[in-house]
Amino acid sequence: MQAQTLRAEQKQHQTLTPRLQQAVRLLQLSSLDFAQEVRQAVGNNPFLEEDSETRSPALEAAQQPAAEPEVPSTASPESFEPLEERGLWAGRGEARLAPASSSGDTDLMDMMAADVSLRQHLHGQTSVMPLSQRDRALVGLVIEALDDDGYLRVGLPDLAEVAELSPPLDLDELNVALKLVQSLDPSGVGARDVRECLLLQLRQFEDPAERQLACRIVSEQLERLAMRDVPHMAQALGCSVAQVEALCERIRHLDPRPGWRFGSADTRYVTPDVIVRRGKGGHWIAALNPDVVPKVKLNQAYAELFQKYRDSSHSALAAHLQEARWTLRNVEQRFTTILDVANAIIRHQLNFFEYGALAMKPLGLREIAQELGLHESTVSRVTNNKYMSTPLGVFELKYFFSRALPTASGGACSATAIRSVIREMIEAEDAADPVSDAQIARQLARQGLNVARRTVTKYRQMMRLPAVEKRRRHA
Repeated sequence: MQAQTLRAEQKQHQTLTPRLQQAVRLLQLSSLDFAQEVRQAVGNNPFLEEDSETRSPALEAAQQPAAEPEVPSTASPESFEPLEERGLWAGRGEARLAPASSSGDTDLMDMMAADVSLRQHLHGQTSVMPLSQRDRALVGLVIEALDDDGYLRVGLPDLAEVAELSPPLDLDELNVALKLVQSLDPSGVGARDVRECLLLQLRQFEDPAERQLACRIVSEQLERLAMRDVPHMAQALGCSVAQVEALCERIRHLDPRPGWRFGSADTRYVTPDVIVRRGKGGHWIAALNPDVVPKVKLNQAYAELFQKYRDSSHSALAAHLQEARWTLRNVEQRFTTILDVANAIIRHQLNFFEYGALAMKPLGLREIAQELGLHESTVSRVTNNKYMSTPLGVFELKYFFSRALPTASGGACSATAIRSVIREMIEAEDAADPVSDAQIARQLARQGLNVARRTVTKYRQMMRLPAVEKRRRHA
């Protein structure tokens, strides 16, 4: 048995050639990373050139059924503060995707990061201020120390140590520079924590009495604000429950991430690889997004010239030519496989496209792999970091795969559909008497869906929905 295992492992290692390893690595890249790889190959290989006119016949044919597809724009990044996880800003933090353009034309600007970064935006405001050279240097020091959220997470003493000014600066000077930065747009920038960020934004409240009470809520009752414990807040502040509830609602609409409105070099944007729309006959059709397919071709003139005059001294050029052909083959194979998997998903999840997430069926990678004659690991790589644009939104391909959960009738339901039911229950609940995870589990059981309470909790947390006590609102 051990000898058979060793022979099997040896055979596997012999099969996985460097070329195959490269193809596997390229297949699992996102389309943006893959395009970068192809651009580097074009720059390093004399036999490759950009092609702005012709397309691969196979890829061109694949595009024909869905002309003029709609392309959605970008997704915002995911990052969370502990207070946000505890429900201070319900609904914030989820990765969001802008709706598809209403026209059939692709707007490339929708897929690009904002041209102006947060730091550029702030420097632009200070450039027109009448500041001395020293003050401008201090303000610039603070701006450059901000993170992408717009927060100053470096202590002022630490910041003072890196400033090379003569005479040496003191903390009072740096505090003045920080206050100036905190007066800039966007409101809340330059804060050192969530509490200070909110207090800076509360300056915009016009009514002095409301502003004062809101500042007390943020300063003294932030934890209770996160827990939506309005009665105890009202009691501690000596105000009515209705008054505190109204101000808490306004506070929750403030921006805990003022820096997110601006471009960042670290921000990753989602570009759909496949676009799905309903065809003329009412059938759902998938097409490759033409903007993610690298436009590259073999330089036939160079290739023919080399073949005509090649000899043993041209081994390096021969390797370049072989590499160019492999690159073109990888491009074609990659996008053909992505399209095949996307079409197979549509066939298996047709009800999802017709009726939404509630109609999602259980689906495993193995089913798609067997149908297409691919290895299961290949399907896994294809569905990772690849996105599908649909009339219902933009989804990663792996979103359409979920395990089967048994129903009381003996059938099966997908975990995705269960999560959708849970979300609908929470969205439809009475804010004054929200449903607990145990109550949701019992309601699911009455519908024939046997889901444990701990599973409900896990799914709710996956959807970043706060717990019952944090969703309760008091009249």
